[in-house]
Amino acid sequence: MMNETATNFTSSPTLLYTKTTIPNITYYRNTSLLIIAYSTIPATAVTQPRPQVNTTLSTPATTPADPVTSLNMPYVVAELVIAFLSTVGNLLVCAAVGLNRKLHTVTNYFLVSLAVADVCVGALAIPCAILTDMGTPRHNLYLCLLMLSVLIMLTQSSIFSLLAVAAERYVAIFMPFRYHSLMRPRNALLIILVTWVLAFLIGLVPLMGWHKTPPASGYCFFVFVVDMTYMVYFNFFACVLAPLVVMFLIYAQIFAAVKRQMRRIAADRGGTAGGEGAAKIKREMKTATSLFLVLFLFTVCWIPLHVINCFLLLCPSCPVPLPLLLTAIILSHANSAVNPFLYAYKMKSFREAFKGIFLCCRGASMGEDHRDNGGGTAVPRA
Repeated sequence: MMNETATNFTSSPTLLYTKTTIPNITYYRNTSLLIIAYSTIPATAVTQPRPQVNTTLSTPATTPADPVTSLNMPYVVAELVIAFLSTVGNLLVCAAVGLNRKLHTVTNYFLVSLAVADVCVGALAIPCAILTDMGTPRHNLYLCLLMLSVLIMLTQSSIFSLLAVAAERYVAIFMPFRYHSLMRPRNALLIILVTWVLAFLIGLVPLMGWHKTPPASGYCFFVFVVDMTYMVYFNFFACVLAPLVVMFLIYAQIFAAVKRQMRRIAADRGGTAGGEGAAKIKREMKTATSLFLVLFLFTVCWIPLHVINCFLLLCPSCPVPLPLLLTAIILSHANSAVNPFLYAYKMKSFREAFKGIFLCCRGASMGEDHRDNGGGTAVPRA
């Protein structure tokens, strides 16, 4: 989300600073960001002082009475483009799996769960992020927390779906004889249900009480209502980083095992890795590589924003450039739009399913045009 992190920018010269630690709250007009940083600022920083007023350190009393919440149009346009691509692309993934019986596999069921989370990011989370960047809804703490928690829930669901995919691939490689008994479609649907329930519970933790006291202004800004210790210690370290480490270890073991099997088959056949067994192992390797790439892109897109959160929690007085913050936010949301393109590029079964859907839609459109022409006025012959 856009206001998910706090940073330190130059404050308005009309504020009076004393030599003490106070909430340095600045509104950046061109980005609709309300920024907070706690720092010790010397009194010499004042250029146009005004009479000092009594304020409490725990409330944002130094904020303007009614900050301007103008939109940063380039950011909003980028978010809307991402929302469109994410919604349409992942709906296409769901349709491809639903319409093509060849894609009815346990792995693809987990990928559909990931696609549903990405559809919700485009259709729900990004609009909520844009609204809360303007401080909306105002004076409604629980609705504000619910909107801010949407992306946390969906991100956690994506992580659990990726973890389920990694576990399914691990069973396929290391326990091939038990695969069909363990990875039945009904078991896969049960796992998906459990992952979504856990994701929603984790995302709703702020609503259960782990949040900040809302400011008197009532604006719904992420840094004003969501506790950053929850975002870093609980959400990032426990719910994001730990599963990512487990998944990378799983794929490392899968790649090592597949390479050992390939070398063993090549040695048995005198240096050539041919035959049905070798072809099956190559398919498994290709599938694992494609799925690992999905995990890698998720990590690349989301880790920068979490690192910024850690940086600002541990060093609240350190400045963060605004372009870096905006890039991290957009990058995290863009991950939801990447996977359909990756499936089309790396997985032949998805690529053929996408082509079939497009050709079917094109054929239906051409058929409607033909019927329209046939039912219209007859064209006179020459």
